[in-house]
Amino acid sequence: MDLIRIICAIFLPPLGVFLQVGFGKDFWINLLLTIFGFYILGVVHAVWVIARK
Repeated sequence: MDLIRIICAIFLPPLGVFLQVGFGKDFWINLLLTIFGFYILGVVHAVWVIARK
């Protein structure tokens, strides 16, 4: 299941975080990173959240 989350995180980082933790603070942080143009940071953050849990 983590592989699917990581693939989602590469294409749409907030989706990967949402699948891991739901609508928590990590989701909102990732959404803001992705929206404000820091796509690469959003991907890194999403993979980190998925790997951490």
